[in-house]
Amino acid sequence: MVHGSSELDKFVVEDVVTAQYKKAVKLKRNITKGSNMRIAIAVQEQSMESLICPSFGRSPYFLIYDTNTHMKTYLVNNSKYSQSGKGIKAAQMIVDENADTLLVQRCGRNASNILEKANIIIYKTRHNLALVNIEAFKNKKLFVLDIIHEGFHKHD
Repeated sequence: MVHGSSELDKFVVEDVVTAQYKKAVKLKRNITKGSNMRIAIAVQEQSMESLICPSFGRSPYFLIYDTNTHMKTYLVNNSKYSQSGKGIKAAQMIVDENADTLLVQRCGRNASNILEKANIIIYKTRHNLALVNIEAFKNKKLFVLDIIHEGFHKHD
């Protein structure tokens, strides 16, 4: 046993991993069946060719892409100007848009908790451009984001 950890911690971590795995399996079934998916992605500009924003809560925009209709919606992330809770407010925006999945470089713990409660699966981007990451996701080339950081509290 690692110093400072407990059996309870081990079970909590296992439960979180199991829950994420079950969500990923469900999402994979949806993709395989050709179900409609709403993908959210943190971007720098209002363009499919936009660079990915490295910080979820501080992203200037969110692209919501519908895999069925190919419709693109760009949301202005006004929460990036907030003194605190940027990630939480941004996560709620994604939930309110009924996204099924989120593609990001990194995500903080508080935002991740909100997204997970809404059954939104978080995937790690692998490329610089939004369009390339969306295609990678559709071709099952992205992986579930497995490292969630504690957030950038009071670090602007």
